[in-house]
Amino acid sequence: MKKAILRFLKRLYVKMVLLNRKFSTDSRIPISQTQKMCMSIARKLIRHPESKFLIAPISGKKYITNTEVDLFIIFDKRGISITNHVYHYDVILSDRNWYKIIKMYDTKVEEIRQKVEDQVMSQIEHSLENILQKVK
Repeated sequence: MKKAILRFLKRLYVKMVLLNRKFSTDSRIPISQTQKMCMSIARKLIRHPESKFLIAPISGKKYITNTEVDLFIIFDKRGISITNHVYHYDVILSDRNWYKIIKMYDTKVEEIRQKVEDQVMSQIEHSLENILQKVK
């Protein structure tokens, strides 16, 4: 009896997962060419050595500026805004693509943070014991 209940629950779970995938909005909406190009531009700009990153903690927006290629990108609420002096594009992404690009952005910013922290820590000449002795 216990095996039958477990098998029933397992089958019910599998059906729910399959139905969720079937009726998911992300899987039914094809990615447009504009979305693909914007994602590609954003990925290249994240990897570009001259890109500068900024995060606005209150609004939740994330910015990339690159003066070498004259591009500005804003990530906000599942959307990418790409701007230069000639054009401006606003593109809304699917959840999956949004999380992919934001993870890439966050990883890059975290790498930069780690480099800065390592640089600061390498500048330390005195241990805490030496500082404590100087303070006394």
